[in-house]
Amino acid sequence: MDQALLNKIMKRGVANIIVEDEFRQRLEEGKPLRLKMGFDPSAPDIHLGHAVGLRKLRQLQDLGHKVVIIVGDWTAQIGDPSGKSQTRPMLTHAEVLENAETYLAQFFKIVDRSRAEIRWQSDWFGPFTLTDVLKLTSQFTVAQFLQRDDFAARFSANQPIAITELLYPLLQAYDSVEIESDVEFGGTDQMFNLLVGRDLQTQMGQRPQQCFLMPLLPGTDGVQKMSKSLGNYIGIDEPANDIFGKTMSLPDTMIVPYFENLTDIPDAELEEVRNVLANQAGNPMDLKKQLARDLVTQFKGTDAAGQSQAHFEQTVQKGQMPTDLEDAELSSRDRLTGGFLFDEFVNRAGAKVEDGIVVEDRDEAGIKAGDIVVDLARVVLGAGLASSMGEARRLVAQGSISVDGTQIRPPDTGARVATNVRDGSVIQRGSRDYRRLRIRDSGG
Repeated sequence: MDQALLNKIMKRGVANIIVEDEFRQRLEEGKPLRLKMGFDPSAPDIHLGHAVGLRKLRQLQDLGHKVVIIVGDWTAQIGDPSGKSQTRPMLTHAEVLENAETYLAQFFKIVDRSRAEIRWQSDWFGPFTLTDVLKLTSQFTVAQFLQRDDFAARFSANQPIAITELLYPLLQAYDSVEIESDVEFGGTDQMFNLLVGRDLQTQMGQRPQQCFLMPLLPGTDGVQKMSKSLGNYIGIDEPANDIFGKTMSLPDTMIVPYFENLTDIPDAELEEVRNVLANQAGNPMDLKKQLARDLVTQFKGTDAAGQSQAHFEQTVQKGQMPTDLEDAELSSRDRLTGGFLFDEFVNRAGAKVEDGIVVEDRDEAGIKAGDIVVDLARVVLGAGLASSMGEARRLVAQGSISVDGTQIRPPDTGARVATNVRDGSVIQRGSRDYRRLRIRDSGG
């Protein structure tokens, strides 16, 4: 075995290995190891934070070991409490299955499907009886679980801790017993759960698994752990332009951690990146472009990487409109081709509206009879510039939307929230995302 390669796999992008000497001993035995990683598909998308661990799995696969992916179709209905300050709502089994399908498709963009085994928790927890549950819970005490920082903090603050949440680490641990895990992978916030797995395996007569603890990748804000709920994530299935643009928005302090955890650049080159930043010997933007190209290439290919860089340089750096605009088809019944007014502004101005059309001029507010009253957030959502109505309304309130180059400002600024919208108008979100509006006759 190439010891230099093994040392790199064990040290780069790894926070801790419990127990490192035992892990090396298992490798020396020459038998393929069963590498466990569990996913609770409580949300359908994999982001770069997940990719840190998945890349490590792939590296060990390439040494001949086998990945066992546990689809937590049971624990996802509870929700992993690790690092949480409050109880999460439970998902239905149908929601979990739908999310899992998307998860697995993205999972195998990084991990080799031919050297992986998919297991569903319901295979063993489905037939579980109350007797089995009581036998499992008897292996541990509540006092042990209250040693966890998140549980301890909630207990001290008199915040509720559901019994189902206390069960979560036990269920995850039993997964390790069921599949006879040799090594389990998880973030540093999962350490307690992984150690429970070691303990339970020992109590049940199995050789205890080793624990690979991965660093928690900060999100695009450079502060908090990457999370879809915080909106600071970069999804591996996002369009290439979004992956590139979001990477370029990272704080400079994130350049080294992202290169270290998410790319295969040689260690010598990584050290050079560190030195350039530490000594201010180069432009961080050039390093970010290199990082962004690398990430887009991994998930979208070399051609997409080049195109997304050109798009970024044209639209963000030069402030020009892209030539390859994506069309968004909208209904003329709702999005009309006349004046375009945000409905809240019309209401505040006291304009008289009938059937969605202004029927009298309000010159002092810049409102004309015949202007069409629409909900700007609906246009944003319909154009695919937001994933939900809530997000669309936030974008409007932040002044993040422009139409044909005119920023649509929130009503509380006192500015007229209007412009001329027509078939072919361009709606823009921020500096990266554009859509050409195509108005079709709705027939109504």
